Amino acid sequence: MTTQRFPLPDVGEGLTEAEIVEWRVAVGDTVAVNQVIVEIESAKSLVELPSPWAGTVTALLAEEGTTVDVGTAIIEITTDAPAGAPSDAPAAAAEETSGEGSGSVLVGYGTGEGAGGGRRRRRAAAPAAEVEAKRPTSMSGTSTSSARLDVDAPAPAPAAPTIEKPMASVPATPGSSTTRVLAKPPVRKLAKDLGVDLASVHPTGPGGIVTREDVVAHAEGAAPKALATYPDDDQPWLASGTVSQDGRQTRVPVKSVRKRTAEAMVASAFTAPHVTVFQTIDVTKTMKLVARLKEDRDFADVRVTPLLVAAKAMLLAVNRHPQINASWDEAAQEIVYKHYVNLGIAAATPRGLVVPNIKDAHTLDLLGLAKAIATLTSTARAGRTQPADMADGSITITNVGIFGTDTGTPILNPGEAGILAFGAIRRQPWVHKGKIKARWVTQLALSVDHRLVDGELAARYLADVAKVLEDPARGLVWG
Repeated sequence: MTTQRFPLPDVGEGLTEAEIVEWRVAVGDTVAVNQVIVEIESAKSLVELPSPWAGTVTALLAEEGTTVDVGTAIIEITTDAPAGAPSDAPAAAAEETSGEGSGSVLVGYGTGEGAGGGRRRRRAAAPAAEVEAKRPTSMSGTSTSSARLDVDAPAPAPAAPTIEKPMASVPATPGSSTTRVLAKPPVRKLAKDLGVDLASVHPTGPGGIVTREDVVAHAEGAAPKALATYPDDDQPWLASGTVSQDGRQTRVPVKSVRKRTAEAMVASAFTAPHVTVFQTIDVTKTMKLVARLKEDRDFADVRVTPLLVAAKAMLLAVNRHPQINASWDEAAQEIVYKHYVNLGIAAATPRGLVVPNIKDAHTLDLLGLAKAIATLTSTARAGRTQPADMADGSITITNVGIFGTDTGTPILNPGEAGILAFGAIRRQPWVHKGKIKARWVTQLALSVDHRLVDGELAARYLADVAKVLEDPARGLVWG
């Protein structure tokens, strides 16, 4: 029985030190020749080191995570070799160099095939008296002529296989096939615990080393980002949903308001051929009117907004272009012209979009219209809108500007021929009386059913709405 100590070898990179990454064996384990016993990390790569002997591990002389100098013993193995066999055979062999080599290399690690075209085979050890003088073999497998062995010299250490490609050998940058992912053992363990692939981590350490901070930042960046997945007081529309196990999704059955809205919008979008016309206008005079009405005691109990003026402008324009206040009866193949205006107001509520309408809105003055809009919107947001309040609409307005949106292409409410999107009102440069001035400007978008409304009618109707918003006094003439 002989106790052998295996020193850390130079694996062919001019290595001076390496870090013990992971032991693949433990004290008491039986190892075979060429069995991987440890994984080390140099400044360039990870390397698996094989055992040069068969035997039993009696001691691990370096702990994982420690840096060891080349030549320092790292493991102790008890073998069945003759008692006279020296314990430093691997170190001695590691100091040999080939005729064309660049430096010392690990025992048994060939850099190429021998002259015979194959790997040298290990022969059973023979008694020292029967050993013939042989020349040592270089790493390339060719014989050297610089030294001979006495018959009393021990047999050379058994050959080990060619070095395997380093683990985690992946390109660190696009197009690179030789740069390795570098990280210290604690960092590798952290990456493993967090389920992070080191190859996908951007290194910021010196020399391209992946640091602990790099791994943590990558893990946090790849972690699921929960948005509004759990129901609370601000998200009642999620209350009936089922949250997935990972918390990233909530599935809510399509029903109630959302189902009816979806059915209506799909039916409208794929039944009525939509066309949209746009117009950008100066509404400075409308803003001045709104400011005056807010000071008027008759309007003290109602909310006065530009939407109120826009709704009144729509009613006045319908009076001038009654053809737009119509619907298409597919079953009867008839156009139905309505002699009343049930003005729809699109309202965003916690339960979804609803479009109740003000019955006979054309009969109301500005104050009556303001009160009707206030009642309609408050009822809708409270979730108390009745089905009758949403039936038989004739034309609709949607105030997208309240959300800061300039304009959009609204989808028609089913059974109607027109819908107006009223955009955000912004202070912008505008040519007024030949000079550039800061004016209040907004955009209008009118979508129509092209089966009922031609482009000319759509343009004329939108132009009249714009005229009232540009100069509300015009409503006195048209009213």
